[in-house]
Amino acid sequence: VQLQASGGGLVQAGGSLRLSCAASGSIFSILSLGWYRQAPGKQREWVATITTISVTNYADSVKGRFTISRDNAKNTVYLQMNSLKSEDTAVYYCNAILRFSEYWGQGTQVTVSS
Repeated sequence: VQLQASGGGLVQAGGSLRLSCAASGSIFSILSLGWYRQAPGKQREWVATITTISVTNYADSVKGRFTISRDNAKNTVYLQMNSLKSEDTAVYYCNAILRFSEYWGQGTQVTVSS
């Protein structure tokens, strides 16, 4: 499975961004897709997950502001980020969970200026 993330950038606090992650390869084996993020000097943390039947879960820090969704026809998962805060600044990574393995995208930088 290959994951290609895009959509990061610089945005002012309160603004919005939408991240995309296109999956290719053995996509039929994917059980869930998710987003993680890593801020400078911090450990990577989970942000959101969506399963093959579109059940979603969110970290408390983003609940109500971020929305994860997927387009099965395009094999793409999205992360709509609204009401962005400076503490959302991080490199965002998409993640695919298969039955016996997981894969990571290359990361896309999100910078929120206050």
